[in-house]
Amino acid sequence: MSSSSSSPLLAEWSALPESKLFAAYPEFEAELPQVWEASEYLARSCLRDPRMLVSLAESGELAASLQPGALGEALHGVLEGVTDEAALAVRLRRFRRRQMVRIIWRDITRRASLAETLEDLSELADISIRQGLDHLYRWAVEKWGTPRSAEGEPQELVVLGMGKLGARELNLSSDIDLIFAFPEHGQTDGRRAIPNEQFFTNLGRQLINLLGRQTEEGFVFRVDMRLRPFGEAGPLAISFGAMENYYYGQAREWERYAMIKARPITGEAAYREQLLDILRPFVFRRYIDFGVIDAIRDMKRMIQAEMHRRGMDANIKLGRGGIREIEFIGQALQLVHGGRDPALQVRPILEVLKRLGKRSLLPEKAVQELSSAYGFLRLTENRIQAWRDEQTHLLPADEAGRQQLARSMGFEAWPAFERELEAHRARVDHHFQQVFAV
Repeated sequence: MSSSSSSPLLAEWSALPESKLFAAYPEFEAELPQVWEASEYLARSCLRDPRMLVSLAESGELAASLQPGALGEALHGVLEGVTDEAALAVRLRRFRRRQMVRIIWRDITRRASLAETLEDLSELADISIRQGLDHLYRWAVEKWGTPRSAEGEPQELVVLGMGKLGARELNLSSDIDLIFAFPEHGQTDGRRAIPNEQFFTNLGRQLINLLGRQTEEGFVFRVDMRLRPFGEAGPLAISFGAMENYYYGQAREWERYAMIKARPITGEAAYREQLLDILRPFVFRRYIDFGVIDAIRDMKRMIQAEMHRRGMDANIKLGRGGIREIEFIGQALQLVHGGRDPALQVRPILEVLKRLGKRSLLPEKAVQELSSAYGFLRLTENRIQAWRDEQTHLLPADEAGRQQLARSMGFEAWPAFERELEAHRARVDHHFQQVFAV
């Protein structure tokens, strides 16, 4: 990270006619140097399409939060009339760029809360998956016919969002972890019939390419499919029945942890609930399950050893006192107690911590300190990733980058920010040691 490039970029902006139009909005113009110093990605996006920034100011999108459903409606309008996959990819990427500029601007200027930022990013991913898949599915049906079960019931691809997407806690430059499932085997009813597994595997590959392929317009979301049954060696799309056999017969302990946040994004409501009914007893056991503590303790040791070996102790996600430790604490206690207490079967980590505190499964002081640390660490993560829209969790090593990060977090200089960060990380590490007795 470095602020040295912001001044030339501002000069480049000032030479554009759109900068004069933007000057009609003095409150935003006053924020421009702050925002461009914090995000080279945003600055270059605006220089690439200068009219976009003026449009965001004119429409009021920089000033106010979006109403529920507004983002989906906007994307629907953008995609209306699209006739092929190439045009769909371009429109999705341009929509994503506009929304990322809006979200980053509001995040850096504190016009948006952290909760709003994470929700907007998650909604952007959801609608990109859902509406992109709708078009791909329709075109696939035109070619192959509708996939049907042996009884003739139409089949759909159910996309499971995992991790932070599943919990609607997506960060600024996150990949999205997905699993593709379909209800039953069978075949399509077209003139050139193919098995359902082939239909949905092809459809899944198209969706991954649509969202994740890097083009001159950028990408929509990087897609990671490694959490699916059997990992990279497994089928890309799997039937509900095969999924059930895998999780109850071959899955490893860490896969229970991974499934806590699983959330169906696409498919009819009945299919979504059917899949969750299959997965829920695998994740949450009816008995109090203290064995999960040992499993997560071992996972954390492996992560810490790898971080140290690779010289990545400055990783605010995986390092000591980082985001992952907070998630481990909350989700380990969910796995221990969630089978007997359905109210603990929720996805967002802050809500998990709150419910654990209400049940005296975590001390109130721990809940407060972990929640505060989570907010600080996630905001820091967003500031790091806003710089170049890169998926990194490393604190900058250079002096200029450190000063820039500190200022974007509201501190005058790096030492004050570093002290606050270290205090949060120390408290997280303390509570992790208390829960896991490491």
